[in-house]
Amino acid sequence: MSNRTDPASPAAVPGAVLAIDAGNSKTDVAVVTTDGTVLGRARGGGFQPPVVGTEQAVAILVPLVAEAAFRAGLSGPLRVDHVQACLANADLPVEEERLTAEIAAYGWGHSVTVVNDTFALLRAGLPDEGEPTGVAVVCGAGINCAGLAPGGRTARFPAIGRLSGDWGGGGHLAEEALWWAARAHDGRGEASALAHAVPAHFGLPDMPALIEALHLGGVPSGRRHELTPLLFTVAADGDAVARAIVSRQAREIVTMAAVALARLELLEAEVPVVLGGGVLAARHPLLLDQVEALLAERAPTARPVVVTAPPVLGAALLALDHVGAPDTARSRLRAYYT
Repeated sequence: MSNRTDPASPAAVPGAVLAIDAGNSKTDVAVVTTDGTVLGRARGGGFQPPVVGTEQAVAILVPLVAEAAFRAGLSGPLRVDHVQACLANADLPVEEERLTAEIAAYGWGHSVTVVNDTFALLRAGLPDEGEPTGVAVVCGAGINCAGLAPGGRTARFPAIGRLSGDWGGGGHLAEEALWWAARAHDGRGEASALAHAVPAHFGLPDMPALIEALHLGGVPSGRRHELTPLLFTVAADGDAVARAIVSRQAREIVTMAAVALARLELLEAEVPVVLGGGVLAARHPLLLDQVEALLAERAPTARPVVVTAPPVLGAALLALDHVGAPDTARSRLRAYYT
C-alpha cells in the first residue's frame, strides 16, 4: 500500500468530523461540525472489497469525500479531527485493520476508526445518554447483527453468508422466491402464486421463459433484487410458500438478536433491539409482527426499535462520541436526519 495523501496542503477543518456509511448497495458521506451541523454530504454506489479489493474499494470513496467537502464549501484535500467509517464487508478484524490503514493513508482525518456498518445502525437506534447498550440486526442486501454491553463488550457475527452460517437478507430472499417459483411451476415443490407472480414481474409468461432469460442475460441478474418486495406482496396475499419464507426470515432475525443478547448477558435486560436495513425498514407487517412476537418469547424485556433514518446518522454520532461533542450536537444531528 502506498501513501495516498494528496501532496497539496489539506483543507484543515478543526471542529469537524467525516462520517462514512458504506453498504453493499449505497454509500453516504457527510462532513459534520462538532456542534452537529451537517456541512456537506454525498452519495454513491455500493462498497464491496471482496469483489474489487480493499484498495479499489476505498478509492471509490475518494470522489464522494471530495464532493462532500465541496458541498461544505471547502477546497483542497480534506483534513478533519476524526474519520468514522462504518463499512459493509468489514466483517473480520483483519479486514477492519486493512481498511483502517487504507483510509488513513488518504489523510482525511487526524484519526480513523473503522467498524462494520451494523454498528452505524446500532448507534442510530440507541439513546444518546448513558452507556451504549443494545443489539442491532440489519436486514438489507444481507443480514448481520452486532451488540454492545456496558464496559464496551461487543457481540458480532462474521456475516460472510452461508460460509458463516447465515440465512436471509434481501438478496437471499430474492433467490428463495426464484427457487420456490421454479419448483412450484414444474411440480417438484408446493403449489405457489410465486410461479406466476415472479415471471409476470418481468413481463414473461412463465418460469421456463424467466429461467432462460436470466440464464442467457435477457433479464440482467442485477434485477433479481426486485423480487424481494414482490415476495412480501405475495405473502401478504396469503400464499403459504411465500409466508413460510417470511417466517423463516423472522426466525433468523430473532435468533441473531437473542444469541447476541445472551453473549452479552442482556437477555433479561431492558435494552433496545434495533432493526434496520431495507427489508426491515420497509416495515412489512407480516415480518415485523412475527419478529416482535418471537422476540417477546426469547427476550421479553427487550424493546424492538425500527430505524428508518439513513445509517450515516449512526456513523456521524459515533464520530461525535469519539471527539467528545456535547449532547446538543447529537440532538442537532438527529433533527437533520430525522
